[in-house]
Amino acid sequence: MARRKRTSVVLEKAVRRAASINSIDPRLDLGNGLTLPAFSTLIEKMRSQENAYNSALSSLDKLYQEMLETESELGDMTEYMLMAVGTRYGKNSVEYGMAGGVPKSQRRKGLRGQSQTPNAEQPSFVASLEGKNGKKTVATS
Repeated sequence: MARRKRTSVVLEKAVRRAASINSIDPRLDLGNGLTLPAFSTLIEKMRSQENAYNSALSSLDKLYQEMLETESELGDMTEYMLMAVGTRYGKNSVEYGMAGGVPKSQRRKGLRGQSQTPNAEQPSFVASLEGKNGKKTVATS
């Protein structure tokens, strides 16, 4: 996702104000360095800095995207390297373990979809049963 580029509300307001002041007098000097040319120079400085900032963001977005692509390639190659070690030496070899794989003999054996030990956080099964005498009994397991 591209980063949001910056737009300055202050810059837009200053451009409008400079246009309005220019209609009064293009060489207006209000004293203490408050001249229209100085104001216009500062507006242009801000505009160029904002453009440089937004360009830097675009460059950063490009670098980030390139980095993500390289990271994806690296992840794939990491997996391929381990698979190649497993193919050459076997998935139960010491070399496979050294490369970061879990040898077949050390993998946990379990039933799919069921946990081997009951989890304390899981609620136990509660059923309400109505007996022959009309009384309700509760069974838990």
